[in-house]
Amino acid sequence: MPLPKDNLLFGYANKLTNEQKEYVDSIIDNQLTIVNARSGTGKTTLAVACAKIIGKDLLYVFSPVEENSLGFTPGSVEEKEMKYIQPLKDALIEINEHPDKVIATEENVENVKNGNTWVEAKSHVFARGTNIKNKTVILDEVQNFTKSELRKLLTRIHDDCTVIMIGHTGQIDLERIQDSGFLPYIEHFKNKDYAHTCELSWNFRGRLANDADELI
Repeated sequence: MPLPKDNLLFGYANKLTNEQKEYVDSIIDNQLTIVNARSGTGKTTLAVACAKIIGKDLLYVFSPVEENSLGFTPGSVEEKEMKYIQPLKDALIEINEHPDKVIATEENVENVKNGNTWVEAKSHVFARGTNIKNKTVILDEVQNFTKSELRKLLTRIHDDCTVIMIGHTGQIDLERIQDSGFLPYIEHFKNKDYAHTCELSWNFRGRLANDADELI
């Protein structure tokens, strides 16, 4: 079933473009949704909103481009990773969730203990060995994952999970663009009956942002 007509999606339901409606319905209907969309199109906000409606705990996974140096930076795992989860925090705020209260961290012990946290954020660097069950999983900035990094994550996901792969083939930050695993996995999953690929084209930040994105 797609998003129910009486669900306001935190105020977004009546504002969705046709592309966004397809994206939201796919998240509700399919085990795997892949979205190839430039920045400002609402892809992370809508994914987090859908995760809240689905009701499973959310695992948000990102790729730090400087993976080799991440382990040597000072601080805890959370401190190392914090700069990469701003899109997640922004999306939570958009749906009236307080990031400091709902994201599980070492500093957020009381909320974790009381069961008030429903979001966990990890880089794939620290997700090795993870067994992922009964969660909504958002893989963000997937264009910066290599094929082997995506395989490492996707092979750990059980069938009771809902998975959203978010990326943009025009924003690859890897030293070698051809190392990105995003396009190969789009092709790999395109004929699977449990998967759907969407594209979002309009940058809602405005005309300047849209015009800037046209320069190749």
